[in-house]
Amino acid sequence: MNFFSSDFKLGILGGGQLGKMLLFETRKFDIQTYVLDPSDDAPCKIACNKFIKGDITDFDTVYNFGKQVNVLTFEIELVNIDALEKLESEGVKIFPSPKTLRRIQNKGVQKDFYKNNKIPTADYEKFSDLTALKFKVENNQIQLPFVWKCTQFGYDGNGVKIIRKYADLENLPNVECISEEMIPFKNEIAVIVCRNASGEIRTYPVVEMEFHPEANQVEYVICPARIDEKVAEKARAIALNVSIKFDHVGLLAVEMFQTQDDQIIVNEVAPRPHNSGHYSIEASYTSQFENHLRAILNLPLGDTQSKLAGIMVNLSGEEGFTGSVVYENLEQILSWSGVTPHIYGKKETRPFRKMGHVTIVHKDLNEARILAEKVKNTIRVISNTPKLNPFKL
Repeated sequence: MNFFSSDFKLGILGGGQLGKMLLFETRKFDIQTYVLDPSDDAPCKIACNKFIKGDITDFDTVYNFGKQVNVLTFEIELVNIDALEKLESEGVKIFPSPKTLRRIQNKGVQKDFYKNNKIPTADYEKFSDLTALKFKVENNQIQLPFVWKCTQFGYDGNGVKIIRKYADLENLPNVECISEEMIPFKNEIAVIVCRNASGEIRTYPVVEMEFHPEANQVEYVICPARIDEKVAEKARAIALNVSIKFDHVGLLAVEMFQTQDDQIIVNEVAPRPHNSGHYSIEASYTSQFENHLRAILNLPLGDTQSKLAGIMVNLSGEEGFTGSVVYENLEQILSWSGVTPHIYGKKETRPFRKMGHVTIVHKDLNEARILAEKVKNTIRVISNTPKLNPFKL
């Protein structure tokens, strides 16, 4: 099939920042793109050939959208899988496949998949709702502390909470959930695996992730991870095995824990471009977004190795600010060598909302980390609505 400067149409479900960065690659190759998203202000709107406003969880909306394109992909997992399965049965190519997405979309099903395929993961128990979990905690049948996760609709730290005492269960939604053993880890790491339909497969280097203590959201992604090479090799091998077992096509971000005794435990996966791979736009020979595009079109995969050390800094909304976004001091970092900001195009900020990221590349990883801290302390994502002072009458 001729993809370039042709009538070929690529459909993307979801119009957020991941889709916007993927569209940079489609524009580079002059590939027609259709995007479906429920928001009129979706970041993708300015960069695609055709934007359609609609609910990506609604069967008819997704089905009718899919009938207009040749290949369909997604930038968020919360889509209508029944519609995808019908489209696939009618000849629309969908990557990653609905079968893969069904195994991943529900965290309980995902954990069962690891267990059944002997993939190392933390011990867990599934519950139909919060009431059932509370009963076990009340009767001392679950050891505290543990990690609570809702099985569906969680994102960016939402739907995950550490439960240290019974009171921590209050105000959680009464939905299907899992309790998961807390792993005493050294590092949270990730490996992005890229695989095309012909079976060609590559991994990006292991990255290390540093999280915000309150928001449970990544603040820094460091590449390469500051870990022993043998541990890195083990992590890449496990990530490869996970991708093969899922029979995955496209990108698969495999998030893992490095335990105190250097074992690798799989936490969860994302079947799409991922926050842990944003550094690759500047630091890698081929970005994660270009390789996702290559993979779903069954083109040869690009080189996944890094040109320089890379660190990504997430730009999230400051606490206390909600409203029209202002990027304070952004101009200052533009004069710093090796520093590249990416603004996602979201008009409204709120506390901890992902609004952009900054990549720092440098030949020396330690110098890059120092500069990343400087970036983090310089830029503030606020609103033009002043913060209220509760002590001022």
